[in-house]
Formats: sequence, C-alpha cells, structure tokens
Amino acid sequence: MRIVHADDRLVVIDKPAGLLSVPGRTEPDCASARVQALYPDALIVHRLDQATSGLLLFGRGPQAQRELSADFAERRVDKVYVAIVAGRLDGDGLIDLPLAADWPNRPRQQVDAAHGKPSQTRWCALGHGDGTTRVRLEPLTGRSHQLRVHMATLGHAILGDALYAAPDIAAASPRLLLHASELRIAGHHFLCPPEF
Repeated sequence: MRIVHADDRLVVIDKPAGLLSVPGRTEPDCASARVQALYPDALIVHRLDQATSGLLLFGRGPQAQRELSADFAERRVDKVYVAIVAGRLDGDGLIDLPLAADWPNRPRQQVDAAHGKPSQTRWCALGHGDGTTRVRLEPLTGRSHQLRVHMATLGHAILGDALYAAPDIAAASPRLLLHASELRIAGHHFLCPPEF
C-alpha cells in the first residue's frame, strides 16, 4: 500500500490487488486497517473489489467522511479505470445495461433488464497488444462489479477475472488487470497509473 496524498481532510492510497478494502469475515488485514494505523481518524469513503488495484479514498473524521460520501452519492466524483481486456476493441462507446445480484451465485452480479439498477460505463480503447486491448473505463454509476460485468457482457472480459471471464481469459493473468487510475473529487485530482 502506498500513500498517494494525505492532508487534514482526506487520505488517498494506491491499494494493491489482493488486499481487501475493509475487513472480511475471516480476514482482518485490509486497506482500512493499514491506513488507520497511520491516520487513526481515517474512515473509508468507497470501496474497491479485493482483486482491483488503485486509488482508494478516506475521509479524516466522521464529518469529512459524510461530505465525501455525499459527493459519491450525488455523482460529483469522476473515476477512471484502466483495464486490459480480451480481444480487439476499437473506438469508444457507452455501455448501458442494468445490473442486479445473481443471488444463487453470489458474489456475482448479472445484467437484469427486469430488476436491475441502472448501470452505465463509458469506455475508450487506448491501444492493442497480442489479442488484447488496453481500455479506459469511466463508470457513471457505482454498482458492484460493474466494469467487470459490462466488459464481459460486451464480449471483452478483463484478463485475470476469475468471476466473469472464460477460463482461458481468467488464466491469462495472475491478477485481475483492472486499476483505479484517476479520481477527481472536491477540488482534487489524483493520478495513479497502473503497473501493467
């Protein structure tokens, strides 16, 4: 874990892939506990999946946490992710597919036109590798696993995605190649390029 920014109102870290954002049922080690060891008043504002790396925000104290959480709830936060997906994807577009929990297969989510919550992701191809595409992903909503489900549904699952990718695509990387690389909130702009 690396501290990207810290002041008297907020802390931003670069969370490594594999680290929980908050304590799990059986796993106490998490980004929240590590940050609170350095900044005891730091309270988590949003979460990243355990498999996702990148920028994670904490408010310093309950009031800062409430205010920053309200910024997320009212969509005053811009988040950008970078991913490596399977196949060749060109151009850009908007994925607008409602998502809901896949209850028999938790924690999986699924596209559900009847019961899903509105879910939108802007995407833009950045470059191509050997059978892969580097994409910029901008979630306009904040649903669980949104980017992972949207890309898999588009036919371009994220490499290393054990939940939504076909076995060969899941096995193509030892980790999920999804990274929260940019965060704009409350007059701040944080950048953290991925290591892949």
